[in-house]
Amino acid sequence: MSRKDNTQWYDRKRTFLGLPLSFTIYCIYNEKLVIEKGFFNKHEEEIRLYRIMDITLRRTLGQRIFGLGTIHICSADKTTPEFDILNIKHPRDTKELISNMVEEARIARRITGREYMGSGFDDDDLDDEAPDFHR
Repeated sequence: MSRKDNTQWYDRKRTFLGLPLSFTIYCIYNEKLVIEKGFFNKHEEEIRLYRIMDITLRRTLGQRIFGLGTIHICSADKTTPEFDILNIKHPRDTKELISNMVEEARIARRITGREYMGSGFDDDDLDDEAPDFHR
């Protein structure tokens, strides 16, 4: 993965000692989060920031000792509804960065929380009359 000019954040999954000895790379660009895994066979997952619904920070005792943390993300993405950004440095700052970028992406696209409520229809699809269930 090449680090482009619009890269906002970049880190690797780290070992329990905090060393970046992994082939998993996390990168945040202006409008998307990219997770690249693998050495011989590469797998790249892309999640648009405006699709992220919930961000949770998890830190075990071992992670706290070595200054690491895991960010759990729930998204509206069909292929990746939930995923973890595992064992990264400065997890609290990264969580705040992601949260702020998600809000900026939603504002830029004029997306509100209503799009994620799972209604499946717009207000225009509603009838003015209530259905008659007592036939």
